[in-house]
Amino acid sequence: MRVPLSWLREYVDLPATETGRDVQAKLVAVGLEVETVEQTGAGLTGPLVVGQVLTIEELEGFKKPIRFCTVDVGTANGTGEPQEIVCGARNFAVGDKVVVVLPGAVLPGDFAIAARKTYGRTSHGMICSADELGMGDDGTHGIIVLPPEHEAGTDAIELLELRDEVLDIAVTPDRGYCLSMRGVAREAAIAYGLPLRDPALLDVPAPNAYGYPVKVSDPIGCSRFTARTVVGLQPEARTPIWMQRRLQKAGMRPISLAVDVTNYVMLELGQPLHAYDRTRIDGPIGVRRAEQGEKLTTLDGAARVLDSGDLVITDNRGPIGLAGVMGGADTEIADAAEGAHTAEVVIEAAHFDAISIARTARRHKLPSEASKRFERGVDPQAAAAAAQRTVDLLVLLAGGTAEAGVTEVSAPSAPRTITMPADHPDKVAGVAYGRETVVRRLQEVGCDVYGQDELLVTTPSWRPDLAEPNDLAEEVIRLEGYENLPSTLPTPPSGRGLTDRQRLHRRVGRALAGAGYVEALNYPFIGEAVLDQLGLEADDARRRTVRLVNPLSDEEPSLRTTLLPGLLGALRRNDGRGSHDLALFETGLVFRPTGQETKPVRLPVDRRPSEQDIASLDAALPRQPRRAAVVLAGAREQAGWWGKGRPADWADSVEAARTIAREAGVEVTVRADRHAPWHPGRCAALYVTVAGEETLFGHAGELHPRVIKELHLPERTCAMEVDLDILEQAVDGVLRAPRISTFPVATQDVALVVGQDVPAADVERALREGAGELLESLRLFDVFTGEQIGEGSKSLAYALRFRAADRTLTVDEASAARDAAVALAAERTGAVLRGA
Repeated sequence: MRVPLSWLREYVDLPATETGRDVQAKLVAVGLEVETVEQTGAGLTGPLVVGQVLTIEELEGFKKPIRFCTVDVGTANGTGEPQEIVCGARNFAVGDKVVVVLPGAVLPGDFAIAARKTYGRTSHGMICSADELGMGDDGTHGIIVLPPEHEAGTDAIELLELRDEVLDIAVTPDRGYCLSMRGVAREAAIAYGLPLRDPALLDVPAPNAYGYPVKVSDPIGCSRFTARTVVGLQPEARTPIWMQRRLQKAGMRPISLAVDVTNYVMLELGQPLHAYDRTRIDGPIGVRRAEQGEKLTTLDGAARVLDSGDLVITDNRGPIGLAGVMGGADTEIADAAEGAHTAEVVIEAAHFDAISIARTARRHKLPSEASKRFERGVDPQAAAAAAQRTVDLLVLLAGGTAEAGVTEVSAPSAPRTITMPADHPDKVAGVAYGRETVVRRLQEVGCDVYGQDELLVTTPSWRPDLAEPNDLAEEVIRLEGYENLPSTLPTPPSGRGLTDRQRLHRRVGRALAGAGYVEALNYPFIGEAVLDQLGLEADDARRRTVRLVNPLSDEEPSLRTTLLPGLLGALRRNDGRGSHDLALFETGLVFRPTGQETKPVRLPVDRRPSEQDIASLDAALPRQPRRAAVVLAGAREQAGWWGKGRPADWADSVEAARTIAREAGVEVTVRADRHAPWHPGRCAALYVTVAGEETLFGHAGELHPRVIKELHLPERTCAMEVDLDILEQAVDGVLRAPRISTFPVATQDVALVVGQDVPAADVERALREGAGELLESLRLFDVFTGEQIGEGSKSLAYALRFRAADRTLTVDEASAARDAAVALAAERTGAVLRGA
């Protein structure tokens, strides 16, 4: 909403010294978002005057039409002689009154005016257009032609109100009443503690049976419809300059007198209006829902197919307008500038349902000034006053006559009341305002307040957003000043820190970051296409998704069931922008519906939900495990003077899983597996022990070449994804810090020959169990195959570290532990000590 300061002063006697910046600060303090204060006419200096064109000489021999004019500017030039001016515009004639800038003046943009020779003549000034004066679009796209009543030599700066300040206010959806000068003036009056001259306080005649006939078939969609008729509009009547300038400053283009008046009243009172050419209306005006498939050509010239949910204005022929959005072309007010004239108008001032208008405007992609106001809430009591104000202006400016008939169709309604304890705002804000302050502030916003300790508050018709005691408390708090609220930190009860799940989540993130991974946070949405690109089978559980009712993108309408699509997309984008050595990670929720979810319930807003309500809501939610995932591409270790470096491979993704597991104090068992989207020969299944049983908690490895091609990823891209909730379940009691022994370590190496199909994880498990408590760590450091081993066999070399917490181990104790480990491995896996 653009608010000219000069117009605002018409309703509130602001101090003469107050600037736009001062008013901005006051309005911001009471909760309005004043984004900018525009200085119109900044840098403009005169002389800028009204001139009358005396003669026009057409100059020949130039590529474009050029005219040499003499203009009467009164005594503004100091001589009283006609001013000679060269001009290229052609939309004015001899006798017209125009705006003339004389030598010595400066126009907006620091454009200095001086006498200069051009086209073989000397031009002493310039005849001005609206753009040159910074007035914006006046619809003429040429020289300003003024009404004939203005005398030559009159100061045009004051006449055109060129110097002003315009406040640009971003009106939030709950403050729709501020989409009017009346609403902003009310806020300014409260902010300054000054009285308001309410422009809606007019003497309105009572409804009678002589008005234009109106039939409302949908009282829910249209709760009030006022119709007034004005006849005898003069064809030569034009919109006065002061009204044109106010419309322009408010961001609207002047069109014709009747249309400009309705726009002006809408800006003034906040009530959208529409004027119909009565000679083009066939029969009574009706309000109803459209029939599916009906057609209407709106004022913008577009032929629209209507929906059964659209509210329309009709006559005997059918729809003549989209209610609250845009009128129809069939009943458009004729433009006198095009040789047509409307002498009789029917003025519509109605109140339409906000939701219906919002849906219609969005359905037809037709936002308008009217729909913007209706969907935020318009004062239903302002319709009659707005119609009367429109009638008064048309009678005054167009020489029309108001017919005695007044039509008003309205549905019964009762004032909205709210019961609130007088100290409720005090409790909400933590400030002792007191009953007197609460009552005063509520009365300032237009409420009627009764009662002592328990207040009965009747809210004003222009504030549909006031529905609950907290809404009233907010009004008191904002008017008393948000800046006056004390800053108080809440004191949390002891013993309620992070949960075990939250601690593990944070530790995992820190560990991966410490291992060289960069966190990439992605949107939790996926589409069916990416699941196809990942090569998931039709019965894969990851294809069972939760679809959003109103997705941000039609291409990603579902919640993710895996973290990989988002991470791989981030890797692809970064690789495409020149970052080829990448290691990314993400931790977050995935959404895995089981099919057992119930229908969601609607929670109450007037009370705290019960345990049963919350349990019903939880039952409607899908399972949401917390996961961690990494993706790698390019070099894992950079080349340099220290060595050749190496590329990332499947082993790095497995090590990332071990890094995560170490944060929980859990050992990971790795087994070969086949699982999309990983390469069938380079895919590892990751297991942890939960309640004594091995449990799958993720996969790692190199992605399938087909997946890499489909997703346009770098070659040999690797990935890992694990379930942190399962990892949390694997934690055996409280996570303990490692013990450090001061006694020396005894290292024993063993090389075991096993069958090619024996997993190294089985051998490792047997060695650990056989070695007993003295084993501190075990590491596989070599895998060898060849003729020396024999066909179908492989050699696994392990380094075993033994240490006791209370003594130095002897050679015999370390050897005995090693022999026991080898013996158990031989028993379980058929391992043979190499070289034995």
